[in-house]
Amino acid sequence: MNAVDSLVRPTADTLDALYVAHLAEQQRRTEHALQRGGYDALLIASGVEKFAFLDDRPYVFQPNPHFKLWVPLIRHPDSWLVIRPGHRPRLVYVQPEDYWHVPPEAPSGFWVEHFELIVVRTPGDALPYLQLPGELAIVGEADAALGDIVPNNPPEVLNPLHHARAVKTGYELLRLREASALGATAHLAAQRAFREGRSEAAIHAAYLRACGLAERDLPYGNIVALNEHAAVLHYQYQDQRAPAQSLSLLIDAGAHSCGYASDITRTTGNGDASFQALVDAMEAAQLRLVDRVRAGVDYRDIHLASHREIAGVLRQLGIVRMDEDAMLAQGVTSTFLPHGIGHLLGLQVHDIGGFMAGEDGGTIAKPDGHPYLRLTRVLQPGMVVTIEPGLYFIPMLLDKLRATPAAAQVDWALVQHLSAFGGVRIEDDVACRDSGAPENLTRDAFAALG
Repeated sequence: MNAVDSLVRPTADTLDALYVAHLAEQQRRTEHALQRGGYDALLIASGVEKFAFLDDRPYVFQPNPHFKLWVPLIRHPDSWLVIRPGHRPRLVYVQPEDYWHVPPEAPSGFWVEHFELIVVRTPGDALPYLQLPGELAIVGEADAALGDIVPNNPPEVLNPLHHARAVKTGYELLRLREASALGATAHLAAQRAFREGRSEAAIHAAYLRACGLAERDLPYGNIVALNEHAAVLHYQYQDQRAPAQSLSLLIDAGAHSCGYASDITRTTGNGDASFQALVDAMEAAQLRLVDRVRAGVDYRDIHLASHREIAGVLRQLGIVRMDEDAMLAQGVTSTFLPHGIGHLLGLQVHDIGGFMAGEDGGTIAKPDGHPYLRLTRVLQPGMVVTIEPGLYFIPMLLDKLRATPAAAQVDWALVQHLSAFGGVRIEDDVACRDSGAPENLTRDAFAALG
């Protein structure tokens, strides 16, 4: 039984009902956006395959998120969706005849019956099915243009769609739970590989085997950081050789289910008491921050609360001998937590719309002194966010701290000891509910695995 099967799986009827409701909501949102913008129909390009400069080697195809919002298709370049008020959505599905590559299979599955399906053999064959009367909002990159169908990406249509997409339907929450289950399974495999003394590359390979995904299918490049590499926030390499001693593992890695992503981070130590105390303190702080994910809460307040939590951890463990208010006033916590507390999650790992003031656009400002926060909106039921506090020992930031008056209150010997471990980050994917405690997709997935 795999991780997804270990969850309570919906029946076929339940899945169909969730999907039908999801399509109805996307139709409603689209008709509203078209009316506001004065357009008659929405055309969505899935995207085109792109090639390396002066080469015939393609990059990994990344579908237009607007496309996979409607259909669970993530490997289908050159296809199109046509959304019109009062009509069933039309899918122009490109299925080339090709012996160089495996072409897409014939459309099948729970979703097919809900579309006007048109199968064509070449990208150009789609054109007659896209040439509609009236004003067309055409969403896609410039290279998706087909004849007179040229993406115009009107903001008066995209803004309300992006703003609304932050609130997930029941179908989307199902897919996000599945992605969390796959990710949790793979994280446990990675932790086992770490305890066996494996290299970063071998830990990454164990992760892929456990979730059953190829590297090209991951929602983002896995961060697999041993020891001091954990102090690099987006550490991008994977050493083939294991270090002489594996002190710590920070792995930030997710999975996909029908185009929806999970984004999970766990930090594991090798038994060092000081580092384990740090991990335990961060775990408790992270759970308190997760509990703040409630309808009506300004996400910026959760971010600011994370700095007070970090100040508490620094004081509790004796890393900095100052009270929390003094650390915050002097900016000490930003040395140890230089990133935002999280972001929206969904079809994109950093889902769009995190700063939007409303469906007309506009921007909700980040708090002063916190330039890397990726979400500034008030939380609504159905929003899925990450909560990912970290505490790191980053040499360049520690050097700046040494030049401040607060340096006299730092236990530099303890900092030097903990610097060998890099740092700690713990990240869960969390859904805001109508009332009461949030749904922690990540913790639920780990719990289902026993």
